Amino acid sequence: MERAILHIDMDAFFAAIEQRDHPEWRGKPVIVGSPPDRRGVVSTCSYEARRFGVHSAMSSREAYERCPEGIFVKPRMAHYAAVSRSVFEIFNAFTPLVEGLSVDEAFLDVTGVRRLFGEPVEIARQIKARIADEIGLTCSVGIATNKSLAKIASEEKKPNGLFEVPRETQAMLSWLGQKSIKVLWGVGPKCAAILAQAGITTVRDLQSVNPQTLGALLTPTLAEHLLALAFGKDVRPVQTEQVDKSYSREHTYPEDTLDTEALRRQLLFIAQDVGLRLREAGVWARTARLKIRYAGFRTVTRQLTFSAPVCDDFALRDAAWKLLDAHLEAGIPVRLIGFGADNLTSSPSPYDEDDLFANLASEAHPRAKEERLSRTLDTLRARFGTTITDALNLPPPEKSEHN
Repeated sequence: MERAILHIDMDAFFAAIEQRDHPEWRGKPVIVGSPPDRRGVVSTCSYEARRFGVHSAMSSREAYERCPEGIFVKPRMAHYAAVSRSVFEIFNAFTPLVEGLSVDEAFLDVTGVRRLFGEPVEIARQIKARIADEIGLTCSVGIATNKSLAKIASEEKKPNGLFEVPRETQAMLSWLGQKSIKVLWGVGPKCAAILAQAGITTVRDLQSVNPQTLGALLTPTLAEHLLALAFGKDVRPVQTEQVDKSYSREHTYPEDTLDTEALRRQLLFIAQDVGLRLREAGVWARTARLKIRYAGFRTVTRQLTFSAPVCDDFALRDAAWKLLDAHLEAGIPVRLIGFGADNLTSSPSPYDEDDLFANLASEAHPRAKEERLSRTLDTLRARFGTTITDALNLPPPEKSEHN
């Protein structure tokens, strides 16, 4: 069955809630954010305010200059979160496959619920009607066979819009080709500027470019990604749970330090914490990453790739120390030290997760012994507060910052 994905975006969510709660503000420019006489920015604003050029992230002072008659409202985040929960309850009444992107935006996979609720357009209409009747707000919905197209489609008829991407391939490509390249996921200001210099400003331009030429402009990987999106291809599933993509921890010193041994001790504790979090999540890391911020705030990051995915304290500690020894610049005080693990996988196998041998038993993988010891230490720490560093007679770690 062809996939059916909805992208639902609440219209001017915070401002719309304020207009709903204050009927006298309906039809007027409402600006949610800092007041104009203080330093701060606009969180969101009503469509009436947007006609004056006001937009989110704009300074409140500039927003006032553009729209002096605007009604500036202090955000009520707890209230907005409560309304968001009500909205998501409606989403979940139609499908369990809901991927929340923010408090006011989500993907819904309705492929398997057509027999219950009808075709995707009918499902979208039912959701819009319930949000309007039960919550008193409007939303815009994009319908397509994948997430990328659905998100682009939800912008087509805002506010209170509903648009389904043409299912016929040529009609879809024609519709998509008219869009700016900026609608594609991964095209930020820097990428857009590079493409514009090459005369590529629309998706249609991208559809006709030579892949090798595009790869030379950007990178082969990014070029392949953008070309897939330009032709309406996106295989990403709707994810009902957001999984951490990395685990890291940092420590900022109260005074810049030149003490290399202190840096090594701190990395030992950080690596231990990262390892514990990897094991608790049931994942392994393919890559280790070191971060050093020197006096003057110059920051460098360096990484190495493991020969096989790891989650034990010892491999992480050795990687942290190896990176530090290789890349620490002598004689320059350090302000911050950090270490993390990313490129995560759910298998300890050195092979690709889709490989036939990816489900090797944990005892068979190269670092099974070190993992068992690390998990034993986890148990001891939980019971007695024991750390690896106790045995090494090292001082306790200074307070660090989680990421």
